[in-house]
Amino acid sequence: MIQIYDTTLRDGTQRTDISLSLNDKINIARRLDALGIRFIEGGWPGSNPKDVEFFQRAAQMEWKTASIVAFGATCQADKHPSEDANIRALQNAGTDWCAVFGKSSVLHVTEVLRTTCENNLRMIEESVAYLVQNGQRVIYDAEHFFDGYKEDPQYALQTLKAAVRGGAENLTLCDTNGGTMPWEVSEIVRAVRAEVDIPLGIHTHNDAECAVANTLAAVREGCTLVQGTINGYGERCGNANLCSIIPDLQLKMGQEALDPEQLANLFDLSHYVAEVANLSPDEHLAYVGRAAFAHKGGVHVAAMRRNVHSYQHVEPELVGNQSEVVVSELSGRGNLLSKIEEYGMDQPPAEVVSAVLQTIKQLESQGFSFEAADASVVLMLKRQEPGYQPPFELIDFASQVEHRQGRGIFAEATVKVRVDDEIVHTAAEGNGPVNALDKALRKALVSRYPEVELFSLSDYKVRILDGNQGTNATTRVLIDNQNGSKRWSAVGASTNIIEASWQALVDSIEYGLMVTCQEPALAH
Repeated sequence: MIQIYDTTLRDGTQRTDISLSLNDKINIARRLDALGIRFIEGGWPGSNPKDVEFFQRAAQMEWKTASIVAFGATCQADKHPSEDANIRALQNAGTDWCAVFGKSSVLHVTEVLRTTCENNLRMIEESVAYLVQNGQRVIYDAEHFFDGYKEDPQYALQTLKAAVRGGAENLTLCDTNGGTMPWEVSEIVRAVRAEVDIPLGIHTHNDAECAVANTLAAVREGCTLVQGTINGYGERCGNANLCSIIPDLQLKMGQEALDPEQLANLFDLSHYVAEVANLSPDEHLAYVGRAAFAHKGGVHVAAMRRNVHSYQHVEPELVGNQSEVVVSELSGRGNLLSKIEEYGMDQPPAEVVSAVLQTIKQLESQGFSFEAADASVVLMLKRQEPGYQPPFELIDFASQVEHRQGRGIFAEATVKVRVDDEIVHTAAEGNGPVNALDKALRKALVSRYPEVELFSLSDYKVRILDGNQGTNATTRVLIDNQNGSKRWSAVGASTNIIEASWQALVDSIEYGLMVTCQEPALAH
């Protein structure tokens, strides 16, 4: 079995735009433990008070599968471990396991530590031995190992043997600069295995976009401990991404890393960690991105409708994800048919599908984008159904922004719509022209459709499509509305941002009323 060692809470937080609070770290650690991660590196207790408090909190908690690991360096060049504050911090962390890193590269020994190669070997052996003698189990992280091995293979191996003499239970080989190629990893790990007989681990960075490949190469050569982070977060270009490595190990290489049932929680964990880190999820990540199993090209979707394995390398459900068909100008009839089935709609005649598909292609040439606007696609199809009656019909609208002395900027909108056989004319003020339109439209509809009060505008996105046109540029607007846990998106596009916003707003409200009042089965 491959042991997974997560360093999101330490190495992952070295990403430039991540800062986790103490509670954030505790909550992520709980989720990692629930997933079945073997080792969770909580931080560097010798570096900051937050990590000290993390280990204090962690010591009072029960962990189902994980061992909490404290991280630190070997003792300083002029000190014995018993005199070194960093080593004492590792002892005081109260963990059964600690990870100690030391230098494998002659360059780093002489230029960074400014000491001798012999003294560096002493520092490694004595630091590991001191911790072991005082009751802790040690994973030795051989920092810059692959670069050091390429500089001086014999010295790099001596550093590992020093850690073994000290009592380390695992030697983790680190590609700290992230520039090693997979074939180099294979050759070097193979050479190390011939020289040492304790378990090896691998820790890679992604500076050459090879972190996952390097990790898998190391496992093929016998490494049984894999270090990485959720979503590949980490310093510079990031660390090896566990959300890719774990399914690669289990689904491609036949290596057990997690309980198969827990593997299906990987998608949720990836998005949870992104949310806690206050980062937008990368929806194009392998396995756990929403786009990982999204199909857009018409030829692809046509093939998928005949055999789901034609354009998917694994079943998305294995990692907690799902397939999705995207509708766009690249779509064929199969894309729309899949969307019709996805939303439980009756299949329309072939000529209707073709007509809607041509409309989509024409609108996308004008600046619309339907990839993330399923509500607008569904409405195009519904409006083609015989007897479909929209819940309201626009007659007029107006929106203006004013500045008045003593009051400042405010917006006012008027809306005239036909609801059933009645014409309703309303006005409302808002903090902007779109907000005022939204309020006026809801005000016009609420007496007939009280459900509209349940809708909340959860997002409003604006994109300028041809910026070289200046203020005359085409603007695309995407509006997300929400009713409880149900969320839907609609799109509009125009050289007039108010018109684009109105198009998206009308589609969003009409779709919400349709699924709430008429066809709740359509709600996603």
